[in-house]
Amino acid sequence: MSAVAPVVAVVVGNPRPASRTLEAATYVARQLVDVEPDLVVDLATVGPGLLDQQDADVSALVRQVADADLVVVACPTYKATYTGLLKLFLDRFAPDFGTGLTGLAVPLMLGGGPAHALAPELTLRPVLTEIGATVPVRGLYVLDAAHDDPAAYAAWLVGARPVVSTLLAARTGAPA
Repeated sequence: MSAVAPVVAVVVGNPRPASRTLEAATYVARQLVDVEPDLVVDLATVGPGLLDQQDADVSALVRQVADADLVVVACPTYKATYTGLLKLFLDRFAPDFGTGLTGLAVPLMLGGGPAHALAPELTLRPVLTEIGATVPVRGLYVLDAAHDDPAAYAAWLVGARPVVSTLLAARTGAPA
């Protein structure tokens, strides 16, 4: 097998376009693979096509995300879980019909305080697993106020980076 660079996608379920959640997700993706993501899906900019199961643009995004080697799925914490906007997008993935996630996924959630620190593990990880992804590391929860502070990610990255690198290398043949 010849080595290929991993395809990296970021999916953000914040209802505000160009949000802090988007900044955090692209930062995590860059830190995990040392390159910019190949695809960034800011669901706030997708529009009403998310409600139409036949929408060709959303279907194309689903296929691209499904085929990515690594997907960072990020969302603010709303009512102790992820947003309805993200739910609409994730509902499009159906492993039994060939549109499940096929690669690795990293759940990332931002929140206002530490009370919901388990939200990525308890709410987002299970749905990512259900739609086919391999979730090899624990979900990351970052306080909204610290979204732009590299220290907020540092300890998590120390453990996550080698696991993700090793699994991506096995998947793509690229060096770890």
